[in-house]
Amino acid sequence: MALPAAASPVVSSTEKRNLLALPIEPPLPSLPDLNILPAGLPLPNSGDFLSGPTGSSLKERGLLGVPIDISLPPLIPSIPGVTQPLASNAPPLPILQVPTPPLDSPPFTSLNIKPKKIGYFWTGAGDNIHKDFLATTSLDDDTFGQIITLTDVPSSGNSPHHLGPSKDGKTLVGGGLLSLLKTQDTAYYFDVSNPYRPTFLKSNRGILGSITDEIRAKPDGGFFITYMGSAVGTSPGRLIETDANNNIIHEWPEDVNSTLNVLEEQFSPHGLSIDFNANIMLTSDFVVPITILKPTAGIQKANTLRLWQLDTRTILSTITIPDGAGIQDVKFIPGNKESAALATAVGLGQVWIIYPFRRDATGKQGVAELLIDLGDKAKNSVAIYSDITDDGKFAYFTITLGNHVAAIDISDLNNPKRLDDPNEIQPIIGPHYVKISPDKKNLLVTGYFVQAGDISVLNTPGDYKGHWIDIRSDGSLSFNRTIDFESIFTTSRGGARPHSSVIFDLTDPNHPVYY
Repeated sequence: MALPAAASPVVSSTEKRNLLALPIEPPLPSLPDLNILPAGLPLPNSGDFLSGPTGSSLKERGLLGVPIDISLPPLIPSIPGVTQPLASNAPPLPILQVPTPPLDSPPFTSLNIKPKKIGYFWTGAGDNIHKDFLATTSLDDDTFGQIITLTDVPSSGNSPHHLGPSKDGKTLVGGGLLSLLKTQDTAYYFDVSNPYRPTFLKSNRGILGSITDEIRAKPDGGFFITYMGSAVGTSPGRLIETDANNNIIHEWPEDVNSTLNVLEEQFSPHGLSIDFNANIMLTSDFVVPITILKPTAGIQKANTLRLWQLDTRTILSTITIPDGAGIQDVKFIPGNKESAALATAVGLGQVWIIYPFRRDATGKQGVAELLIDLGDKAKNSVAIYSDITDDGKFAYFTITLGNHVAAIDISDLNNPKRLDDPNEIQPIIGPHYVKISPDKKNLLVTGYFVQAGDISVLNTPGDYKGHWIDIRSDGSLSFNRTIDFESIFTTSRGGARPHSSVIFDLTDPNHPVYY
């Protein structure tokens, strides 16, 4: 297809499919018209994004879209006595797996406790054949670690990945990293309006993207979600947007210039951070998902982040961290006057500062500067994930293969201070997902990253625990209590793989915190 001489912000659904489709992708179903702006309407100014009632500007500009997601039933329906042996004995295949229905687990008796602090863990069955599930647990001192209830999803082998809450705390969404391999839906939604009894709501998948990663709530309802791969796990991935009813309404980018940007250089968005006041987003590119599967010439890692203008959902620039070898995570620093963010360069074992409004020597927007080297344990550690306190003072980084959690005082970005001993042997294996409790007294860290099995080159050790780590007054850490998911679920689900978590703090009923 010949591109127009002048790039236009309006792309028809037919043009978009022609631009984005790769030769190995299956034919796409007919889509509704996805023009993002009515013809002749000028692009909005960034300054008026938050003016008026929340979401009104988007409605006026035609950016809310219509549902474009799909949800398919299991390819092999569950037949008692017939499909159970199939689920247990299905051989591993190259890439795509036999789409076996999940096995039911024994009934679970829910507890009637109502703790003030709740931990939700998005968890895979250890044997990959029982249903994946959301575990609701107590984080209160007197009932710590007690499983309040379990909420199953109607599929298995998803490799549950990231989990995120809606702004109003009524919905959780969890992504499936490897759902694509069983041709299953990739995002699973839970109703947590009763925080002690979550229920499964629905699941869906995108049309152009798959491999679900980071999740961020929209102020007016719905989510932004990074999908690290295309529909078949290649590059480019997508930035998914849903509405308040959890329907996928956009798979960004959709304008010509941004589409050309992600076609020119690897676009594998994993990390996602949004500064709603500054009207910008950052996504960080990690790895091409299909390259972790056998046979592979090696995992294809990225060195880039994309800076987006929020109100138009368009890419402003590509920011490069030289030899970063996988930019897994990025997070804006709360309260920073320049809207600076921290990004993890996994291959280097380093943390970099991203200044989104500074310009480089060529005039391009967005500059990256080294903040700190995390030491030998962090180099080529496969994964480095992070969280930052809401006062912008302390940052914490999980070093997966280094079996270490680093603590950094970032109150002065020109003089970061290491608060942990890099050589300490910490009582944790395979730390990855990390959340700071809303009261800043604890870190919640899961000891598990990815185990994709015999079909993959990526299988990291883990202890399969939820670590509730004390944060001292100076920001340093004291390892304390754990929830041992593996031992709890050994007999009922072949163990458990808790990848991510969300914390609800209901201590003040008038000001609950969902994080």
